[in-house]
Amino acid sequence: MHELVRYVDVGLANEEDCQLSLGINVEPEDGQHSVGEIALARYEALCKKVFEAFPDLKYQAITLRESHSANRNLWSACLFKGREFYTSTVYELTHIVDRVGTGDSFTAGLIYGLETGLSDEDALNFAVAASALKHTIPGDLNLVTLSEVQSLVAGNTSGEYNAA
Repeated sequence: MHELVRYVDVGLANEEDCQLSLGINVEPEDGQHSVGEIALARYEALCKKVFEAFPDLKYQAITLRESHSANRNLWSACLFKGREFYTSTVYELTHIVDRVGTGDSFTAGLIYGLETGLSDEDALNFAVAASALKHTIPGDLNLVTLSEVQSLVAGNTSGEYNAA
């Protein structure tokens, strides 16, 4: 993976991907880290280490899943751009239907956001919202519309969508 990542502009991973595929790890500062507990300073340090190893990267995104049970998770992500570190909205996902395809949905949402001129933070929030919605859909494809993702980003968490 090291040889491939040298040619990457936007790295997308979770913590385990960084550890197992790139050999990059950040130890907890106090030696204590509960499984499932999200520690943002630790993820910022991990992003910085990835940037040190791959200085041509423009962005490093890391998805953050705090699993409480099979159908109850907290879902968010962070995005690092050299000096700026962004964190997304955190969604409490209940009644998860299917996790398959949620990483792909995050990736597609981030690419969409960055390529359509959203700010870095807005692109991150769009990606997290798109992938949060994917958790409610069986199968590998995210079947939500652009308007539905935008509605969630705007704060509509009711589960209802009204096209205006």
